[in-house]
Amino acid sequence: MKRAAMALLAKQISPPNLSIMQDEGFTVGRVRTELLSGLTVALALVPEAVAFAFVAGVHPLVGLYAAFMVGLITAVFGGRPGMISGATGALAVVMVALVAQHGVEYLFATVVLMGILQIIAGVMHWGKFIRLVPHPVMLGFVNGLAIVIFLAQLTQFKVPGSGGEEWLGGMQLYMMLGLVGLTMLIIWGMPKITSVIPAPLAGIGVVAVLVIALNIDVPTVGDMASIKGGFPAFHNPFGSGEGLYGTALAPFTLETLWIILPYAVILAAIGLIESLLTLNLVGEITGKRGGASQECIAQGASNVVTGFFGGMGGCAMIGQSMINVKSGGRTRIAGITAALFLLLFVVAASPLIEQIPLAALVGVMFMVVIGTFAWNSLKIMTKVPMMDAFVIVLVTVVTVMTDLAIAVVVGVIVSALAYAWNNARRIHAYTRESESDKGAKVYEIEGPLFFGSTDGFIELFDVAGDPDHVIVDFARSRVVDQSALQAVESLAGKYEAEGKKVVLRHLSRDCHQLLAKAGHLMVDSDDDPEYEIAVDYSVKTGVLGGH
Repeated sequence: MKRAAMALLAKQISPPNLSIMQDEGFTVGRVRTELLSGLTVALALVPEAVAFAFVAGVHPLVGLYAAFMVGLITAVFGGRPGMISGATGALAVVMVALVAQHGVEYLFATVVLMGILQIIAGVMHWGKFIRLVPHPVMLGFVNGLAIVIFLAQLTQFKVPGSGGEEWLGGMQLYMMLGLVGLTMLIIWGMPKITSVIPAPLAGIGVVAVLVIALNIDVPTVGDMASIKGGFPAFHNPFGSGEGLYGTALAPFTLETLWIILPYAVILAAIGLIESLLTLNLVGEITGKRGGASQECIAQGASNVVTGFFGGMGGCAMIGQSMINVKSGGRTRIAGITAALFLLLFVVAASPLIEQIPLAALVGVMFMVVIGTFAWNSLKIMTKVPMMDAFVIVLVTVVTVMTDLAIAVVVGVIVSALAYAWNNARRIHAYTRESESDKGAKVYEIEGPLFFGSTDGFIELFDVAGDPDHVIVDFARSRVVDQSALQAVESLAGKYEAEGKKVVLRHLSRDCHQLLAKAGHLMVDSDDDPEYEIAVDYSVKTGVLGGH
């Protein structure tokens, strides 16, 4: 017994798989694919990180540093090699109110607390609850995010420096659209010619060379903001005085805690939900499973570090993850490479990267949208149950209109209620005369007895018309929760009031334990129910105070 307990403990604390290649073979071709895929992802990360920094109301470097640090740490320690993390819009929209009211230092403090909460979730293995997300919710999740990614790219068609008020027009708009189309065409056609270079990287490279060589007047990365900066330096957001970017530090007090705690909880929940759903999606594509708790810890650790290095925090990015896996990235090398290239862009290569046309990056993201959207969900709408089709549409709409966390929670709740309703309608009973107890009436219950089916359960019985001895047979049923216990006691009370006896028969092991723990079963010993020998259990009333 002691040895088994030690073995179980060792299993719980066994070190995670942090190998660089894992199941992939270490070859020159594999390394080349990973490096090129990482470069492609890094190029796509730049405008996204800058844009999300603007959404949150912080300096572009706050988004870029977050993309680097979150991306690097999760690539090294995360539970799903091939998944890319960084600064995301889902988190940025929550941060904007905090930054506007209290300043960026409070944001850094919030990111640290957010990371701590995510580490706790990983240590407690709460990541496993992502299994409760039904498949229709997953379909709605990817469809909603595909639409969100598409809508986010439309801002690139606005005149830089106009505050998002003025759209491009005339020849500049036509050139932008043409270059986006050319990028998409290259990405579509490149795999038919060669797979040596990832198609998205080829699309970015060809269009960038074309724009620079012909001096085509279209918006570039540099038109959004300068990405030039140094290495991220340690910065403690707690204290007194002035912090980064001219804002006050966050005092290390309970008052600060009450300010940042609600934001930290929301950010931690959104970050973990998006990361774990992306983890499952990448797992389906790459054929790898597991790693939810490890991913939670890695996400948390990355956010704690990011908060102390002037970053806005982050989580998994479905768009960049799709770029990576579609480009052939399968190992930790791609994620590590993407993060290091991003830092290189900021520190040394900003003049070159700022010349890349936004049209090329928009074309890459449009192809991501096409590849991410679950087009088969449109075909199966008429073939799946109506409730599942409704959940797909609901989660998609809520994702677009609000945010991912709310959408997933709403989808899970609606799916759970639909499941409960369907099971509540399943309970019924067959009645017959008892063969072992002459004159007794047997109710053979079928279907689970839980909060949703208790009313239907009570209605199955004819208390006034039944004989003095009634047997309730649970061979094909289960007593699930406290509402079910209350229903059993209420039924026994009704028969008791009529001077009649009711007993329970064929309780399963879990039902027996539940009823015995509540004190409903009148037994002399903790016997072990087996179906070979039927045991009748009398019901003790008054335990829960209801009849």
